[in-house]
Amino acid sequence: MSTTRLLLNEFEYIAPASLHDALDLLSTGNDVKILAGGTDLLVKLKSGVDIPLEILLDTKNIAQELDFVARNGYELEIGSLTKLSTLEKHDTIRKYHALSDALPLMASVAVRNMGTIGGNIANASPAADTACPLIVYDATVCVSSADGDREVLIHDFFKGPGQCDLLHDEMIVSFRLPEVAPNSGSCFLKKTRVKPDISKISATAYLERDGDVISACKVALGSVAATPLCLCEIALGAVAKKASLELFEELAKKIAAAIRPIDDNRSTAEYRHALAEMLVKEALETAWERAGGIL
Repeated sequence: MSTTRLLLNEFEYIAPASLHDALDLLSTGNDVKILAGGTDLLVKLKSGVDIPLEILLDTKNIAQELDFVARNGYELEIGSLTKLSTLEKHDTIRKYHALSDALPLMASVAVRNMGTIGGNIANASPAADTACPLIVYDATVCVSSADGDREVLIHDFFKGPGQCDLLHDEMIVSFRLPEVAPNSGSCFLKKTRVKPDISKISATAYLERDGDVISACKVALGSVAATPLCLCEIALGAVAKKASLELFEELAKKIAAAIRPIDDNRSTAEYRHALAEMLVKEALETAWERAGGIL
């Protein structure tokens, strides 16, 4: 997409001085769109996508309130305006293996320097690379409005392509992830047409072990349904069983059989089925090894 295209929409531009002011602006009932990194919104506007827009709310002056990575008791909290490149380089994030895997695979360096984790999730793309890692880590989405705050489990946050559990007067302020469990490991893998492209399919696996036995197992897939897809109920079938290549292969086949992907301009349903089995198996094996297990 050429960056030289003009914004033809007429709108009012406002950069609130504080989060409080931003939430007040969202509560006015006008068509307000939030500009964080702009890597999605500006592309759509320049492409002529019909987006209702009366006010463009630039978050540049409130970044200091929502750009952080911090411990909060037994949780890790990530501010919604934290840049993807900041997370990519953060030592604490490296402990969350799947999220650490996903970040350097997203788009280009320039996009990661602009894009935010809040924008990646609020965009509600089935291919959002941070979504499935957050799902397997049981992340909580913290949202705020002028009327107060609320929390939503990320498993329940996505409603459809471009649709999420975020009201017109709300914005995401942070994400909370539980502390990394001992003897746990996770892995994120994806396939694309070219490296910085949107994924054809992605697979994320999370495992905890008790000796050579699996004590927790979660799997999530991207780009195979209308939303990032949690397949944790199927993954529960591996719990209390001894880890093995055969078990992971069997689980990968069950998960691949359970999805109903579609044909689109990036891939075919048949190809996604084949890739799902391969990626899930590899992600499970890598997660187990990162948990300290031996196959």
